[in-house]
Amino acid sequence: MSKLNYIRSLGTKAKKASEELSVLSENKKNAVLKSFYLNIKQNVNKILKANKIDIVSSKKNKLKDNLIDRSMLNKERIKSILNSIEEVISFKDPTHKVIAKWKRPNNLIINRVTMPIGVLGVIYEARPNVTSDVAILSFKSGNSAILRGGKEALQSNIIISNLFRSSLKRNNINQDCIQLVNNTDRKIVDLMLSKMSEYIDIIIPRGGKSLVKKVLELSKVPTIGHLEGLCHVYLDNEYNYDTAEKLILNSKLRRTSICGAAETLLINKSVKKNDVYKILRKLNIKGCKIIGDNKTKKIFEKTILAKENDWSTEYLDSKISVKIVNDLKEAIKHIKKYGTNHTECIISKNKNNIKTFEKNISSSIVMTNASTQFADGYEFGLGSEVGISTNKLHPRGPVGLEQLVTYKYIVNGKGQIRP
Repeated sequence: MSKLNYIRSLGTKAKKASEELSVLSENKKNAVLKSFYLNIKQNVNKILKANKIDIVSSKKNKLKDNLIDRSMLNKERIKSILNSIEEVISFKDPTHKVIAKWKRPNNLIINRVTMPIGVLGVIYEARPNVTSDVAILSFKSGNSAILRGGKEALQSNIIISNLFRSSLKRNNINQDCIQLVNNTDRKIVDLMLSKMSEYIDIIIPRGGKSLVKKVLELSKVPTIGHLEGLCHVYLDNEYNYDTAEKLILNSKLRRTSICGAAETLLINKSVKKNDVYKILRKLNIKGCKIIGDNKTKKIFEKTILAKENDWSTEYLDSKISVKIVNDLKEAIKHIKKYGTNHTECIISKNKNNIKTFEKNISSSIVMTNASTQFADGYEFGLGSEVGISTNKLHPRGPVGLEQLVTYKYIVNGKGQIRP
């Protein structure tokens, strides 16, 4: 079978499954998710064994450390997968809900009602937890999904997707609600993007800049996602030092490989030089390279002088760009120039400055006195996410259960005709 016929056969099956799934009751959906929860819990060792094969292979192929970190599963990360399943089970079914209703002068009743999107095509690198997240979220929201993970987590993805499919089978539901592309040839991605518009309703990319850029350039299907997570932290002139230090270190270093990690630190010129020094020194002691402007270098000698492209670089590593700005206005201007509409944070005790920041920053997530690392669907209480969207149109921010539905209008009449 040719690659095109293969991916189209998945599309045909996914479309059929989505039609069946759109009318499934909440109880039946939850029964599948409960089966999946038990399947994961009972097969932890098998999942870890498969993941070990992936990690050994990735190291052998000399993949970047941040990609290996994102591909790695351990008992703690599997526990997080289980927590997400439990949380999604607890959520109400987001489909077939009347979200608005009104009556017209002619007595027509207009209802705006939620409905599934249809078929999701999810293309991702590393992060085998995405296989579980997408499966549970797409299924509960009434969508079928075609998953194309990267070769760096292939064995992990196969076992997790098979555990979900067996949960579907056990509950007499079409297994094609979730299908994993088991061919890691990159041409499959091109075909999903360019030849599948009659089968796939939305493409969701999760991965590095090159993958997302390819998706945005080639896709003939609407996309949800973000190109880069160039997140900023702005330290205002009115601040609490202990809070500032804690938030900056966590935003940058908790996990440097995720899209919510801070990449640029903007510091108001009125912040005490000794406080700036202490924060940068702590970052540096913890292995973080400081790449800053001349003013930063005068305060912290180990600073590497920044080049223009540093301000638009998503490091995903223990590096941070640092700039001393004159005021809040300059900080906002910098974010608007170099930001990617992902996540920005202000650390301040001044309520007016916080309000100004909130109103002027149009990124999908704006944090005030909270770590940028909270830019995550699970942390938002969404159960999990299929990705973070920086699109200006719906959805924005973490894409969870409620964001995976669209709506239609149901108009109830009593024989009215339009004059």
